[in-house]
Amino acid sequence: MTLNDELLAELGDAGLEEVAGLLGTDTETARIVLTTVSGTIIGGLARNATHPEGAEALRAALDDHVDADPFNGDVASLSRDGQSILGHVLGGQGTEQAADGLSRLVGVDGRTIMRLLPLIAPMIMSLLAGRATRGRMEAGAVADALNQESATLPAELAELLGAIFDGDSMDVPGQPNFDR
Repeated sequence: MTLNDELLAELGDAGLEEVAGLLGTDTETARIVLTTVSGTIIGGLARNATHPEGAEALRAALDDHVDADPFNGDVASLSRDGQSILGHVLGGQGTEQAADGLSRLVGVDGRTIMRLLPLIAPMIMSLLAGRATRGRMEAGAVADALNQESATLPAELAELLGAIFDGDSMDVPGQPNFDR
């Protein structure tokens, strides 16, 4: 089971309906948006964990999320934690670039995605922390698990992540780029 599958299972139908309400859309579109948002976070975590010091820092951060329950926490603290996670995972401007690219990829307003990203980041961290703790995973094993997860990302999302991390233009396959 992937982290995305775990996220959707943990949210359940009620959580998916809440996300759909936040997005102003139906639950199937909300599922697609959640999948791309979680994939973005997972891809960012995997990218950071490719370096031994990044993997060690991530493993240490997971210890802070073992007992957290972001699925039942208050939105304000969840969002603050999420902003911090996104700063580490995507970098300073990376969150805005990700939201813009995801917006074009899934057809949902970028401002809405900016509100969703920091809510989902702590959930992914909590799920990964639980997995790492149950499996007694060291930093290298966490990095390997994230690599396996990111290898399953759709090509369009992988390309978007590459653009964010490599500083390329934010072309999304099949979508016009009006920034040029």
